[in-house]
Amino acid sequence: MILIGERINAGFKDIANAIRTKDPTAVEKWAVAQAEAGATYLDVNIGAASRDPADMAWLVETVQKAVPTKISVDSTKIEAIEAGLDAIDGRGVLVNSTTADPGKLEKIIPLAVKHEAMLLGLAMDERGSPQNVERRVENGAMVFMAATEAGIPPERIVLDPILMPIKFMQEQVPNVLEAIEQYTHLSDPPPHISVGLSNIGSKTAERGRIVRTFLVMAMARGLDAAILDVCDEETIAAVATAELMLNQEIYSDSYIRAFRIKAGGSA
Repeated sequence: MILIGERINAGFKDIANAIRTKDPTAVEKWAVAQAEAGATYLDVNIGAASRDPADMAWLVETVQKAVPTKISVDSTKIEAIEAGLDAIDGRGVLVNSTTADPGKLEKIIPLAVKHEAMLLGLAMDERGSPQNVERRVENGAMVFMAATEAGIPPERIVLDPILMPIKFMQEQVPNVLEAIEQYTHLSDPPPHISVGLSNIGSKTAERGRIVRTFLVMAMARGLDAAILDVCDEETIAAVATAELMLNQEIYSDSYIRAFRIKAGGSA
């Protein structure tokens, strides 16, 4: 499972303040905590805290000084993505993200090719977020085909079918699960499949249970990546247990500890 740590994001007040003041303390704190928890990538996002691409470069550089973990450069602004990629010190990187909008594909895919990066594609287009399985699959396939035609292999492509909050769009959950399974049939080997996991539990009273239950159900359908709270021990234990149930790992009484060690975190 590709674990993408969500916490270095200007949507959180401490990170937004760090970006504005250039105080690295909170960024370093969360970089270390998520790396020790076993994150595969650390997602970095300046969000609405800044319009200056240089702030994305600063955020990437600050994380790189703190930990050796790979980085996900996350922005809706192409200039910010480019600045973040240019700041990468040679470690693995994920471009987060493109959509199926042809105009965006034309600009983002060459950046992923240039930097030999993983590419995350959202199943959105110029009409916005998909509301059914068909559009999710159509948009995901469009991203996949454009990326492979540019020379990006399936193992460096990540598709996101767009996970909606269950509190407001409960009917969308089965659509996302079906789209995940259909993505697994796009190629052999298939692309990676990810979701922004926290979205499903937004504004819910039982957020932890909802997030973890969906995660395990989605893994059974083919999900193998997620942007999530890697510091939540119960969620990571759910990932480890699901991999065991799916026969992706060999059983031992200490399988959760083994999962953490394998992920690169603290046992």
